[in-house]
Order: sequence, then structure tokens, then C-alpha cells
Amino acid sequence: MSHMVQLDRGAVRIGDLAIGDGMPVAVIGGEHARWVRGRVPAEETRAAWPGPLLVEPSGEPSGADDLAAVAELADAVVVGAAWTHDLDLVRAVARVGLPVVVQRGHTATLEEWLAVADICAAEGNDQVVLCESGSRTHLAGRTHLGGVTLDLALMGAARRRSGRPVLADLGDDPALAGAAVAAGADGLLLAPSASQATAEAAHEAATVLAALVRPEAHGRVGDARDAIDRVDAALAILLERRAGLAGTIQRLKPVGGFRGRDMDRERRLVAAMARRAPRLGEARLAPVMNAVIEAGLHLAEEERRGSDLATPEAG
Repeated sequence: MSHMVQLDRGAVRIGDLAIGDGMPVAVIGGEHARWVRGRVPAEETRAAWPGPLLVEPSGEPSGADDLAAVAELADAVVVGAAWTHDLDLVRAVARVGLPVVVQRGHTATLEEWLAVADICAAEGNDQVVLCESGSRTHLAGRTHLGGVTLDLALMGAARRRSGRPVLADLGDDPALAGAAVAAGADGLLLAPSASQATAEAAHEAATVLAALVRPEAHGRVGDARDAIDRVDAALAILLERRAGLAGTIQRLKPVGGFRGRDMDRERRLVAAMARRAPRLGEARLAPVMNAVIEAGLHLAEEERRGSDLATPEAG
């Protein structure tokens, strides 16, 4: 559907969604993009969804006409794990001119997986995204597709070796969303039928964890503000957790509240933070941390008073 926009190999644009170096973690199957299997579901989805759409042809397309029909609907074509061995089909997909998402076959080695991407490039289409879709194992009860386990180490190796963006196929299992982001996934691929819980877990990992582990570079105000929002989301969770820990300390200390503040420890804390945030430095961090500490102390005091009022007097 969309014309391919050539970016550096480290980033690929699918519709208006950029995936790769310096970009936020994309959730495909969530609010960022959709993907479906088969021409009929693609037609139905395209009628209701104006955003980026990835299509995996159902079975093996019978010829160029089928791929041409997919190209009219899709912003990218998914080479499914089950048919990456059909190299003639891979070449035909590459020649369509849309970005290609190459899933790893469940028994494919790293070299075999990367070779499929190289075939696309040889056909003049270097806009390739790699997708780790797992290996068949005996852990059928603990995997997202019955006997298939994601290899996040292999996914990371594929990214380092090829320089291409990588996705992690979560299926309908949200448990690995955070691990995939921490391992360097540029995007999370959800099953077309994934539950709302899976989608929410994927978006939470893409928002909060990615803000901590993933550098981003933006050239537009709106994109930079979106990145700040993700950092603020992570900051809110950390502040809430810190407040809870501070409340625990107030209950355990012999002298709590403002009278029990340890100013020497607070100065050491600010100095340690300044080593991690040298641009801010101690002078700027000190009032920030003072405000955070005082907010936690006020909260602990309010919760203590509330607890005292809720506890009936003995008698």
C-alpha cells in the first residue's frame, strides 16, 4: 500500500511507523500497528484501520497476482517462519517493494536466518526487519505457541551481526515483554488474536522499561515530547516505589519523620546520583532529591496518622 522509504539499514519505516535505532519500541498488534494472516483478514482490517498494516500471506501465495493483491493492502509483508525455506517465494516477496519482516524458522540457525535477509537485499530490497519467533523445545507448557521458546540471545546476536532492526514475537504471552525489551528488541510482535492483557503488558514494557535501557534520538518536537512522556512514566513508577520503601524505613527507625532525617546520608545519595547524572550535578540534584524525600516523609506521616485512626483503642 505504502511506498518504501529508504532509511539507514538500522531503521525501517513501515507506513508512518519507524522501527530501529534511536526509535521507540514499537508494538505491532497493539496501538502502533496491526498484522494479520491472509488476504481476507487484511481486507477487513484495512477497512477499519488506517495505520501501518503488516500482512503474512496465508499458506504460500500462488503467484505474483496474490502478492500484488497483498501489496495493495499492506505496508509490509511478513515472511512467516513456516515458509522461510522457500527462497523463490522470499525473492518474490522482496520484489514487491514493501518492507519485509523475516521471521526465524523454528529450526533455523542464525546464519540461515540472516541469509534470508541477504536474499531480500540481493533483490534490491534492503528494508528488512528480523523477527525472532522461537525454537521448538520440550517446554510446551511454558511457551507462547506450544513447544516454541523465544531465543532472546539469538535475537540480540542477529541485531549485532546484521545491523537490522529486530522484533520479538510474543504471541499471546506477555511474560517475556520486559525481557525482550531489555534484550534489545526494537519492537514486540503480538498474535493477531492477542488478549488485551498481553497488549497492555507489551505497551507497558515498551513505555517504562525502554525508557530506562534504550537511547532514543529525535528530530521533531512531538517525538521528543513523546520520549519525555515515556521517561516520566518510568520516573513515576520509581518514585512510587521509593515512597513505599521510605515508608517502611520510617516504621522501622527508632526516630522517624523529619526529626529522623540523616543529612549526611542524603548528601552521599546526591553525590552518588551526580555520578550517574553528571550534566545535572550535585547542585541541581540536591533540591530535586530534597523535594522527593520530603514528599515521601509527608506521605509516610499521613499514612501513619490514617493507620492510627483506623486502629481501635484497647480497653
